[in-house]
Amino acid sequence: VQLQASGGGTVQAEGSLRLSCVGSERTFNNYGTGWFRQFPGKEREFVATVSGFGTSGGPYYADSVKGRFAISRDSASNTVFLQMDSLKPEDTAVYYCAARTSSYYGTKTNHYNFWGQGTQVTVSS
Repeated sequence: VQLQASGGGTVQAEGSLRLSCVGSERTFNNYGTGWFRQFPGKEREFVATVSGFGTSGGPYYADSVKGRFAISRDSASNTVFLQMDSLKPEDTAVYYCAARTSSYYGTKTNHYNFWGQGTQVTVSS
């Protein structure tokens, strides 16, 4: 499956953005899906994850975004969203969506088989 991420941009602190990740196949709806982010010179880190449609478990969030970010999926459009509110300058990073053929959520990069291209999120103070 191919993943297309979009929705990044530049926003002021305390603002909001919604990222979208569209899967190229209907089977994407059954895959555990996650969002990760990468800071310059750092490894990719976990942000949020949700199980495939109809599978219990999750969503699950990194402590740094809990209460501010929300992950959800819309099966009709093969899309997983990441709603980001109360953004902080330290959220500035390249954000990636990922999918795994297991229906369960995953919190590590090596849990995932498919990756979308990154989308840049910049939060100004």
